[in-house]
Amino acid sequence: MIAVGMIERYVLKKTLASLAAALAVVAVLVMLIAFVDISKNVGTRTEVGFSELLFLTVLQAPATILVLTPFIFLFGTLGAFVGLNRRSELIAMRAAGVSAWRFIMPAAIAAFIMGLLTVSLLNPLTAAMSAQFETSRNAMMENYLKSAPKGLWLRQGDEKTQIVIRARARDQATDGTVRLRGVSLFIYAVGPNGSLQFSRRIEAAEARLEPGFWRLTGVREAMPGAGAIRSEGMSIRSDLDDRTASERFNNPQAIAIWRLPETIKRTDAAGFSSIPFRLRLHQVLATPLLFAAMSVLAAAFSLRLMRLGGLAGLAGAGVTLGFGFFFFNELCGALGKADVLTPAMAAWTPPVVALLAGLTLLCYTEDG
Repeated sequence: MIAVGMIERYVLKKTLASLAAALAVVAVLVMLIAFVDISKNVGTRTEVGFSELLFLTVLQAPATILVLTPFIFLFGTLGAFVGLNRRSELIAMRAAGVSAWRFIMPAAIAAFIMGLLTVSLLNPLTAAMSAQFETSRNAMMENYLKSAPKGLWLRQGDEKTQIVIRARARDQATDGTVRLRGVSLFIYAVGPNGSLQFSRRIEAAEARLEPGFWRLTGVREAMPGAGAIRSEGMSIRSDLDDRTASERFNNPQAIAIWRLPETIKRTDAAGFSSIPFRLRLHQVLATPLLFAAMSVLAAAFSLRLMRLGGLAGLAGAGVTLGFGFFFFNELCGALGKADVLTPAMAAWTPPVVALLAGLTLLCYTEDG
């Protein structure tokens, strides 16, 4: 039992080192690509220095790295077990009577634990960094964005009233509150059967989100069959706050997992489809299983191919496997967003299929 414990720790150490190397390679590539992209899209349109561009890159890159993390586990685990195979260490372990299940299990458990840490720590951190990236980039490109065409839509409501808000531009006031410019509010009354009946339209030069209401300035209000009424200011009740209003303009990847349930609830209450947010929630929850599945699949795959021989074939097969899984994962996500599959099925199918494929291949390799 002591020997087996030492072997497991040794394999785990090699696997973690290989994962760290894969992470470093991916991080460097992502940083370089992100820096070039930001330099082209931001640096050529506004006067910013190298430090500002590097700051934006540091804020944006972690979200992309997090998306590529399953491939880090796939190629990192492949690299670790290929190295063990090339040095005949796995052959010696098998000759000593150690089952493949015993030295693959530590890698899978470590991947699952890292998945839990990713969900609980890295996901909120990258979401906050993505939100800060959007704010910082807009601040740097303020002069350019003022002359660019815009069109933002927002919706809020309850069981009695639904309000559709359109604005030409959005920014943040000096106190951090959300501010919309060139605002149109379309107000609908909700009927007993859920039907919407247009009630009135309000035009405003500016709308600032205060706690519990929108404060409008430069107001022009019109009702069906009546003339327009102008006023200096008006207040419209709102259940949004600065963060939830900002989240309506963000993609689901920019929202931390802890805020996704509340975002889903508010989106449903406002009459919007919450499918993208539900899909994102299930994808994040499936992260630990996905990491473990990729580790098991990579380890089983490397054991099988090394018996057949040919490192070139192994490298090509590993790349093919990565692209195949990426395509399948994207396909399931697209079907989930299109409401062909339920969000839960679209998010959990890829890791479950990858895990079953890895276990099947491992059973065939180990037990024949």
